[in-house]
Amino acid sequence: MKKIEAIIKPFKLEEVKEALSELGIEGMTVTEVKGFGRQKGHTEIYRGSEYTVDFLPKIKLEIVITDDLVDAAADAVVKAAKTGKIGDGKIFISAIEEAVRIRTEETGDKAV
Repeated sequence: MKKIEAIIKPFKLEEVKEALSELGIEGMTVTEVKGFGRQKGHTEIYRGSEYTVDFLPKIKLEIVITDDLVDAAADAVVKAAKTGKIGDGKIFISAIEEAVRIRTEETGDKAV
């Protein structure tokens, strides 16, 4: 099993969700987060004063899937979330040792 963590622009969430649904991926966790990478935020003017917005709003998706779906899922996220502009986000893939469905006590791939 693998865990995909994707940081994407908020307005791309629906497109990414639909792309993953087409692959048969049923569950995901979505969190509203703030952060910055190479783009280092941006400058805004509010009531005549200029200030720097360091942390930009992003969406963090967490998906735990079987190994056979990892490449397809990562590709789907990239294609759906990409705008070609700075700040499109990142994908991190890590190994998951075990999963347990609390309701049924199923473990491993069955729990996902």
